[in-house]
Amino acid sequence: MNVIDAMETCTAMRYFKPDPVPKEELEKLIYAATRASNPGNSQGWEFLIIDDPAIKGPVGETVLQGMAPFFANRPQGQDGVEERMLQGAEHLARTFAEVPAWIVCMARQVYPPHDPQESFMHSTIYPAAQNLIVAARELGIGTCFTTFPGAAEPQIRQLCNIPDDLHLFVYVAVGYPAKEFRPVRRKPVAEVLTWNRY
Repeated sequence: MNVIDAMETCTAMRYFKPDPVPKEELEKLIYAATRASNPGNSQGWEFLIIDDPAIKGPVGETVLQGMAPFFANRPQGQDGVEERMLQGAEHLARTFAEVPAWIVCMARQVYPPHDPQESFMHSTIYPAAQNLIVAARELGIGTCFTTFPGAAEPQIRQLCNIPDDLHLFVYVAVGYPAKEFRPVRRKPVAEVLTWNRY
């Protein structure tokens, strides 16, 4: 599969088979992430893989507790795409501990060396996370960016002994897909491209 084909079918996967993803495959995803561009080649990224049920279980309980009010009162009458996304998000929250692996993409505020700026952490970690999910698609592995584990960040920090100077940015659910990949739906290029001047 070439990279464009991978991007065209890299849909968010919120339903996973229970099969574990081998360590070697997870390490390939981190390798791909670390091929990303980053400011000044500072490489201020780190990645935490959580596949231990003793960690996923309690974190999953906290995540679901935090998200339960939203799911109970979520908007009704959404279009088909939005409704599928909300249903998938609720499923992912309820099955948090069953997701084979979670990858937490983190960054340190290290660039530029003379005056480190928060903005450079973003420009470090988001390209890396994008590389990670595209590589996963090429390997037949499903992924989903999600923000709701952020509600459990203090617990994740404690259970995983994360240093204070690491900032948690992107949580990625990882596993073999229980549903089919679909083509992504995006605006036509003509609607988002301007040549030279508006």
